[in-house]
Amino acid sequence: MTAAALPTPLLLLMAMATGISVASNYYAQPLLHTIADQLGLNYSGAGIIVTTAQLGYAAGLLLLVPLGDMIERRRLVVIMMLLATMGLGISALSTNLAVLLLGTAITGVFSVVAQVLVPFAATLAAPEQRGRAVGTVMSGLLIGILLARTFAGALSTLGNWRLVYLVAAALMLITTLLLWRALPRLNTHAGLGYTALIRSVGRLLAAHQALRLRAALGALTFALFAAFWTPVAFLLSAPPWQFSDATIGLLGLLGAAGALVAPWAGRQVDRGRARLTTTSGLVLLLLGWLPLFRAEHSLLAIVIGVLVLDIAVQLVHITNLNMVYRIDPDARNRLNAAYMVSYFLGGATGSLASAWLYGHAGWTGVTAFGVVTSLAGLALWWRGHRCEAHMPV
Repeated sequence: MTAAALPTPLLLLMAMATGISVASNYYAQPLLHTIADQLGLNYSGAGIIVTTAQLGYAAGLLLLVPLGDMIERRRLVVIMMLLATMGLGISALSTNLAVLLLGTAITGVFSVVAQVLVPFAATLAAPEQRGRAVGTVMSGLLIGILLARTFAGALSTLGNWRLVYLVAAALMLITTLLLWRALPRLNTHAGLGYTALIRSVGRLLAAHQALRLRAALGALTFALFAAFWTPVAFLLSAPPWQFSDATIGLLGLLGAAGALVAPWAGRQVDRGRARLTTTSGLVLLLLGWLPLFRAEHSLLAIVIGVLVLDIAVQLVHITNLNMVYRIDPDARNRLNAAYMVSYFLGGATGSLASAWLYGHAGWTGVTAFGVVTSLAGLALWWRGHRCEAHMPV
């Protein structure tokens, strides 16, 4: 299949598969208070479930995603999705925290298949459509992250939290079969052994200032995203809200609106407006946290904050990916790994920090963390954006 032959149905299937695979790491978030009650955990202990998923994902990004530059990609995608399905099954059958963390870690490691599919789509697309293709697949990813909460909350209400993981495993298996039939074979030619391939990720990071800048911005952005979504289940399940799992999960529907900006952001990057989309996203990221200071007293403040935060995250993240892929077209999987390891380490840090802050300083501590980290992102961008002045467009 040539770069000009990426049909829309295949692109949409890849977007759906990306969403379903990455969603596996987020089903627990609206269920944390329920899982904590059943397993006898405090806020920090329950937050470890989310942190384990993020750390597993980061490990998979570093150790598995670079394989996309080494072995045939369709085979890699299918194997990884089957192993992620196994992790979901272990979580569904867990009866204690240790087994749940094992299943969560396995799922996290192998659900990085989403990050093999994104550069896969970029490679299959024609150059003038690459931004749109990346934006479309990334829309699937963010929709998966956000609707995972709605899906999990609804299923938990119908049955229990283990049912969520059983149904998710079935969806993952069906999607794997569809991809096996639809994806073209795509061999790659990195010309490196596995150890050299992994080491080359670090060398790419050391060699390219633009990659370091985008990785740092990605880490800060996803830290803020996770810092909201990890403790919000505790906030909304407590007085005065006292919402059920299903109601908390509905919040994900609001955030999904932010995914609509992803294709638009990709098109703006194609037109040479990466600086505009990055700056706009970082400013919105700061503005999104301001109404959340009122989240304990105003549902409208939560709604506004969710919408603005998710739009901001999409603007920055889609721009980051498109700019990273332009650094070296022959090393897209390794560039993606370097960027996304930083991204999910940021998410793990945000999850852990916000769960701790909520337990010790309440929601005010969480929102203060959000504002300070947003300001740090703006300062970083202001100081570092000139390094991209001579990048190809």
